[in-house]
Amino acid sequence: MADPAGMKLGKRAPRHDIRTLQMADYLRAAALPAIPQTQDWGGKITDWTMMANDRIGDCTCAAAGHLTQEWTFNVSPAGEVVFPDSAIIDAYSAITGYNPTTGANDNGANEIDVLNYWRKTGIGNHKIDAYVALEPGNHDHVRAGVFLFGGCYIGLALPISAQTQRVWAVPPHGAHGHGAPGSWGGHAVPVIAYDALTLTVVTWGALKTMTWGFWAAYCDEAYAILSEDFVNKSGIAASGVDLATLQADLALVTG
Repeated sequence: MADPAGMKLGKRAPRHDIRTLQMADYLRAAALPAIPQTQDWGGKITDWTMMANDRIGDCTCAAAGHLTQEWTFNVSPAGEVVFPDSAIIDAYSAITGYNPTTGANDNGANEIDVLNYWRKTGIGNHKIDAYVALEPGNHDHVRAGVFLFGGCYIGLALPISAQTQRVWAVPPHGAHGHGAPGSWGGHAVPVIAYDALTLTVVTWGALKTMTWGFWAAYCDEAYAILSEDFVNKSGIAASGVDLATLQADLALVTG
């Protein structure tokens, strides 16, 4: 991975909408398959592209691109979809007003704006069907989100200490000073794997691990996303999820 200190961030502070659907309402415990303690949807992918996040603060859109890449790879490796930088930049420009010619308005984006654009308009001609917010601090929600939906779309308030860490972890002195949440800035990443000790995300064209303690200290928003790019894989994403109610409720609150 390139030097993280030289990379771009670009996730703005969370903006929560009270209409956002909650994952807890759509998980039917009796129908859920056993959520494994270890899951990895991205380990066999050999080329994660940068999606321009080394040059501009488009991490919120790059994270969407990396999720799409992972979903389509798991449906069929031969059908893996890797968005060109231009598709990511086009979405980032439409959402934020960024001007790729002059570089003006490269101010990052709110995750919820990206999710709404992704659902209504699409990124790289791929739309999502729905998204639900995860309960903050709920490890079971993250595991279920990754296993059932093929990943989670999360936001991190990164500390400066993360710039030099091989594995992102809360520094020994705690979450203050260089370890203070947001002291580096906000960053959007997809979680595509987890085990008992760590979670794995995609950032700046590579895989990065973080401890569960880091996630608890610095994750300030998280979503599971329903996408046909992954649902079509033998219905895995639909297992144990009340899809009919989710779609009906989504229509009521978002139109």
